[in-house]
Amino acid sequence: MTDTNQKERLKLKAEVFKAMGHPLRLGVIEFLQGGERCVCEIVEHVGTEMSNVSKHLSVLKKAGLVADRRDGLKIMYRLAMPCALDFARCVEGTVIKRLEEQRSVMVA
Repeated sequence: MTDTNQKERLKLKAEVFKAMGHPLRLGVIEFLQGGERCVCEIVEHVGTEMSNVSKHLSVLKKAGLVADRRDGLKIMYRLAMPCALDFARCVEGTVIKRLEEQRSVMVA
């Protein structure tokens, strides 16, 4: 593999991690594990303005984490990279373990 190819590959991977690095976007990813949803459902779930959700969905789409399709007047989103959920669960498990360890130190 050439150095240029490796740098591009790492850059693309970093874009995925960066896209996942916002609480609202992580919430959208987790919400979409239940299946395809229209933007209106995503807006209701995350509890913020449509324009804000659209910006975050654009970031997720650009990174390849979600895909969309038009269904009449609705825009439907689905998880295009389901392995992102595995990573999020791994991180959550590690965070919980660290919190429990910190809590046990504070109590001792």
